[in-house]
Amino acid sequence: MCRLFGLHAGHHAVTATFWLLNAPDSLAAQSRHNPDGTGLGVFGPDGAPHVYKQPIAAWQDCAFATEAHDLTATTFIAHVRYASTGALEVRNTHPFLQDGRIFAHNGVVEGLDVLDARLADLGVADLVGGESDSERVFALITAAIRSAEGDVTAGLRDAIGWLADTVPIYAVNVLLSTATGLWALRYPDTHELYLLDRREVAERQMRMRSHRIAAHSEQLSRHPAVVFASEPMDGEPWQPLAPGELVHVDADLNIHREVVFPDPPKHLLQLAELTEKAAASQHPAG
Repeated sequence: MCRLFGLHAGHHAVTATFWLLNAPDSLAAQSRHNPDGTGLGVFGPDGAPHVYKQPIAAWQDCAFATEAHDLTATTFIAHVRYASTGALEVRNTHPFLQDGRIFAHNGVVEGLDVLDARLADLGVADLVGGESDSERVFALITAAIRSAEGDVTAGLRDAIGWLADTVPIYAVNVLLSTATGLWALRYPDTHELYLLDRREVAERQMRMRSHRIAAHSEQLSRHPAVVFASEPMDGEPWQPLAPGELVHVDADLNIHREVVFPDPPKHLLQLAELTEKAAASQHPAG
């Protein structure tokens, strides 16, 4: 499945090195496991958003390279894509940028014709430049945030609530970042999402590694941070988000947690109901 990673370092702009990892180097393994896109989104020391991303296809290169960036920022979002909707192109690769916010998504949302009509009614269809369900979900969230006069939490609740009531959903795990805040949503219980509270800093290097994403920062051995990931990345006490839980980490690294969607979507999809491509993207072999 797609892998998510988010980090908020509060008021400190820190340098972190990210590796977006590829599969074992064989054509057979690549065809099953190789990411369909990798990306990093950050807010730099000046508060400006920057997104670095590229599509990586399994057939491109037998020795496909690891993508690495050394970036300085207050907030980071990293994403490794397994495509369920949309071609392997930059425009379909996460993270996405809208209204100065950075967004990445893990899951499958169907009923895209219904969602497209909703986006047209809200006047935000022009925000969608690609084919993915994720960018459409982001456009819906952006419209809801605009309607809520910039309140990101209210916008997320409104947009995801509309999706949950209206279209078929397999999973909507979300990371959304501004220069000063980071939001994470796990919905429903299909895929896990974890939180690591590193606000009490011990003098140790931050080295985290999963199957697809690794991060390293010397500076975070001295500065507090809050981290989200699709899977635990080290031996630290990672906390799973509850199904339907929305977490907001503010500029001072206060953590606000609430189960805002206690009930599953009205049209909850099962794995067997997904197309073969979508099912493979959510549960890749190995």
